[in-house]
Amino acid sequence: MYAFRKPFAAAKFEGLDLTLWVSDFKIEIGLKTAFVISQIVGYTISKYVGIKVCSEITRGRRATALVLLILLAEAALLLFAVLPNQWKILAIFLNGLPLGMVWGLVVWYLEGRRMSEILLAGLSCSFILASGMVKDVGRFVMSDWHFSEAQMPVVTGGLFLPLFLLSVWLLNQLPAPSTADVLLRVRREPMDGQQRISFMRQFLPGMIVLLVVYLFLTAYRDFRDNYGVEIFAELGYHEEPALFTRSELPVAFGVLIALAALSLIKNNRRGLIGAFVVMAGGAAMMGISTILFDNDAINGQWWMILVGLGSYLAYVPFGSMLFDRLIASTRTTGTAVFAIYVADAIGYTGSIGVQLYKDLGQSDISRLEFFRLMTYGLSILALVGLTASCLYFVIRHVRADAP
Repeated sequence: MYAFRKPFAAAKFEGLDLTLWVSDFKIEIGLKTAFVISQIVGYTISKYVGIKVCSEITRGRRATALVLLILLAEAALLLFAVLPNQWKILAIFLNGLPLGMVWGLVVWYLEGRRMSEILLAGLSCSFILASGMVKDVGRFVMSDWHFSEAQMPVVTGGLFLPLFLLSVWLLNQLPAPSTADVLLRVRREPMDGQQRISFMRQFLPGMIVLLVVYLFLTAYRDFRDNYGVEIFAELGYHEEPALFTRSELPVAFGVLIALAALSLIKNNRRGLIGAFVVMAGGAAMMGISTILFDNDAINGQWWMILVGLGSYLAYVPFGSMLFDRLIASTRTTGTAVFAIYVADAIGYTGSIGVQLYKDLGQSDISRLEFFRLMTYGLSILALVGLTASCLYFVIRHVRADAP
């Protein structure tokens, strides 16, 4: 999926600005920022739609839906290649519109199993690696095959389409969760509107805190992902081959090891606490590594690796095991996909706001400096918020078990 979403981020679109007039006020934003925001808007709308679609879809329709969504995204990238700049914004919006539901459809296959932590950790590591890899492929397509910045995304997507189709076919061969899976992790069922409302009411205070943290985590992760080329350039790393893949490999394996270790915790409540500990540790790593970077104890590439690892340790459990463990520990009927999509919808809304704030409200500072300051702020916010929400769920569960 990332081969259809992220390749355009490998291009810089330098020297190209978009001018907007709001009443008598002239607003100028970079063309790449316009593309990033437009795609995220489409992706965010997809997340809101996915709250209903992904939580209600039946198993028999998931594979067909996955293939259809990707074909629509590739068609939009073809439009991006051929349309003039002012219309490319619409094309990249249409590209994001179907892609936001892919994650939920895949998670549906993997949640509610005794091995869900390992499966979801592997899935999460795949998108960490994919983000760097497809940008390196995109840069190769431009530098060695001489496709333009506008043509590169559709070419990159086409290269990965056969692999995507094979992966969907393989995923669809997975058997349903076994009886032992259901006994340990609760049967996962599609959720109607009333069940979704009931879930939110049941966990509202803790969910609000988690959603605030996730909003800023998503915005941070997206900023690092979309402007990694520019941040690395400001750090002194320019056209180094496979730079993004090299930087994301230790991040992916670090996340994989940390999250897979949670599968060793059989008790669901302890597993939920373990997920919060991993997430809070990631938040602390972001702040500590930035202090080290500011004091020249580590270089720019290691700083990007460590803040990437810290942010993904805090971010990834939201889209995988956190809500899976929450449902299992509370014996709530439903699917983790619903809670994941509520969080994603809120998170990507925040990402749009941060993108606009940087270009319109903080245009006088570099992306590197903005990213550095955001790292400090998010580290503190995430530590406080994750600690508070962990205490909420622990106390709530203790009270629920009391006679």
